[in-house]
Amino acid sequence: MPYSRFSLDELLTNFNLNLVEILGKYKNLPEVVPSQILQELFKDYIPLAVAIGSEKARSELIVAPILVDIKKQLNNQISIFSGIEFNVNIDQGLSGFCDFIISRSTRQLVIEAPVVALVEAKNDNLKSGFSQCIAEMLAAQMFNQRKGNNVNKIYGVVTTGTVWQFLELESETIVVDLEEYPINDLPKILGILISFIS
Repeated sequence: MPYSRFSLDELLTNFNLNLVEILGKYKNLPEVVPSQILQELFKDYIPLAVAIGSEKARSELIVAPILVDIKKQLNNQISIFSGIEFNVNIDQGLSGFCDFIISRSTRQLVIEAPVVALVEAKNDNLKSGFSQCIAEMLAAQMFNQRKGNNVNKIYGVVTTGTVWQFLELESETIVVDLEEYPINDLPKILGILISFIS
C-alpha cells in the first residue's frame, strides 16, 4: 500500500498516534540566508514553476534547489533522496515511493539515517499531503529504531513549493505547525529545515 493511500484517521488509529496542533511552532527559529546562487536562480525558477503549474515543475525548480542549497550550506554532511522506494513495513502499509527524504548521513547511495520526509501537496492543497507525510515519518522512525540510529525526532514537510508547512514526530505524538510559510520567507524556511537536520 503506498504511503499516499492512508487517511489521517487511519494513521491516528492504526498507529495509536496523538495529534497536537500548534500555530507558529517553528516561527522563532533562526533564519538562514540562502546562497547567492539560489537567490539568483529563484528570480527565474519560481515564476517559471508557478507559470507551468505542475507538481513536477515545482519539485524540480523550487524544492530540489532548496535542498541542494541546504546540502551545500551543511558542507555535504547530509544526503538527499528524491523519488526513492522506501519499503519499511509492507504488512503495515509503510511502503512505496517518497518524494524526498533527507538523511543525516553523507552516504548518497543508500538511506542510512532518515530525519526529514518531504511530500509535495497535490493540487496546491497542503492538507492533502499530511497523511502521506505522517506515514513516511512513521516509516523513517521505524527504520531508525531497527537500525539502532539515535534519532529521537522525525520531521516532516508538506509543500506546494510556494507554501511550506512543517510536522514533527516524537514517540507516538505528531505535532503539526498550523502556520503556513510562504516562499518569499525563504530564510525562515531554510532556517527551519536546517534546524531539523542539525
